[in-house]
Amino acid sequence: MDLRQLEYFVTVAETANFTRAAERVHITQSGVSAQIKALEQELGTKLFERSGRVARLTDAGEAALRHARAALDAAADLRDAIDDVHGLVRGRLVIGMVIGCEVTPLFDAFAAFHAEHPDIELELVEANSDQLVAGVRSGDLDLALAGLAGEPPEHLASHVIASERLVALIPPDSELAGHARLSVTALSTYPIICLPVGTGIRDVLDEARAAEGVDPSVALAATSPDTVAGLARRGLGVAVLSESMATAYADLTAIPIDGIEIPALLALVWQNRSSPALAAFLRHCRVAFFGEDQEKEGRRVL
Repeated sequence: MDLRQLEYFVTVAETANFTRAAERVHITQSGVSAQIKALEQELGTKLFERSGRVARLTDAGEAALRHARAALDAAADLRDAIDDVHGLVRGRLVIGMVIGCEVTPLFDAFAAFHAEHPDIELELVEANSDQLVAGVRSGDLDLALAGLAGEPPEHLASHVIASERLVALIPPDSELAGHARLSVTALSTYPIICLPVGTGIRDVLDEARAAEGVDPSVALAATSPDTVAGLARRGLGVAVLSESMATAYADLTAIPIDGIEIPALLALVWQNRSSPALAAFLRHCRVAFFGEDQEKEGRRVL
């Protein structure tokens, strides 16, 4: 039994598919299958039931999965401890970012980190926030910049970048343009344009409308704030975005929305244990987002 076999076993368990597992670990499907077969022979039991394209864990596989993950984590901790002793930063970082969210400090952190550690492979992945958080939990992502509703996710390290209220955006000649504020119920009498389900802004809006007993469905959803604003600009409905996003669309009128108790958050999230490479990247995030001396009491320091 070796760590490579355990890595392939855990990957097949997470993807429930040998082909997808092979793509993730960058070897052939036959190579993954051979290593799993060798592991099963050594353990004297089947780890997967293969039915068509789906690979399901057997009872023995379920029992083995927790220990395989623990062994891989222990090996990673060992490598990290040695790297810390020698001051090394190596490997690969996969960073997630919410779709359509152009946050320049994150790009600044990327550039500064790459200049300092050119041998580290960097990958940027865009997805909805719920997928990003799931990716951090599974270990597919080392760090994610995600939009969240109200609170950072449990059991993950995090740092809130922004906490904002939502606003409605409309053309200045709209019948709503004279309103100083807009309630959730009043907003819901108009077609709403917003980001997709799984984004922090959409989750905040849906929770607020559900609390008011209003159908949370929206008329149009788009992954880009520019598209959301562009559709509203053309009279297709009322756009809902965060306060800071709204400042980019000066030709539209922004109206605060009352009755939304939880804020929309933008936050960095990562697992509580971090590699030397991730620790170095987080230091660059601290500089890019907050300045080197920004360590406020009561907030988690990156």
